Amino acid sequence: MTDSTPISAGKLHGKVTIITGGASGIGEATARRFVSHGARAVVIADVQDEKGQNVAASIGHDRCTYVHCDVTNEDQVKALVDSTVRRYGRLDVMFSNAGVPSACQQTVVDFDLAAYEGLFAVNVRGMAACVKHAARAMVEGGVRGGSVVCTASRMASVGTEKYTDYTMSKHAVLGLVRCASLQLGACGIRVNAVSPGPISTPLLVALFEGNLEKEELEKRVESTVSLKIGRVPSVENVAEAVSFLASDESEFITGHNLAVDGGYIPQPV
Repeated sequence: MTDSTPISAGKLHGKVTIITGGASGIGEATARRFVSHGARAVVIADVQDEKGQNVAASIGHDRCTYVHCDVTNEDQVKALVDSTVRRYGRLDVMFSNAGVPSACQQTVVDFDLAAYEGLFAVNVRGMAACVKHAARAMVEGGVRGGSVVCTASRMASVGTEKYTDYTMSKHAVLGLVRCASLQLGACGIRVNAVSPGPISTPLLVALFEGNLEKEELEKRVESTVSLKIGRVPSVENVAEAVSFLASDESEFITGHNLAVDGGYIPQPV
């Protein structure tokens, strides 16, 4: 059975897109949203092969395909991008979304540098590899109007008392986005970040260390969110923000960090 979401000539009409970390959570929701906005092709990449294949099948293989890709392996990232260009002739959008949570709560005093290196391999090095090879393909293909969107976090704009390595990694993502946006602007390529607040995704479940029931997880999420809008955000809220940044509707926005957090992150006056 394929997904029943209607396909329209929407804001992503005709776009060829890649989503890393696309087998679940924000990545899966964004894949579905990209298709509903008219994307010509959505290539979801992940290391969760069964989940990724099921998502692609449920959306429909005529619009969505799955590719195994470990973003810590630059050769696999390059192969992901190159195979997409060979198949579809171009790459318009890279949503670099793959990431992992902290292995444990830790402060600077008890910082586990070994765990830090593993987390940075995915959240920073992997992110850089995706931006690098997507940009390369867009420049080589003469794709003006290309868009790269990276998943940061509300933690990229504030400090935390517990998750030091994760917070550091998401600050690094913003540094990457700001440098890349300056360097690629002349090529007509925009680079932005989206910073979700806490959402009930597999990543957050892992962060809370345990298989919590949905009700308990929602309570934990609510306890960490400043509910200025009166509810916790959903993966669909983030997916729509990514769709906007990926589309030509945001053609004059680059180097920006779009917070999707219900107003938690203090905004500059």
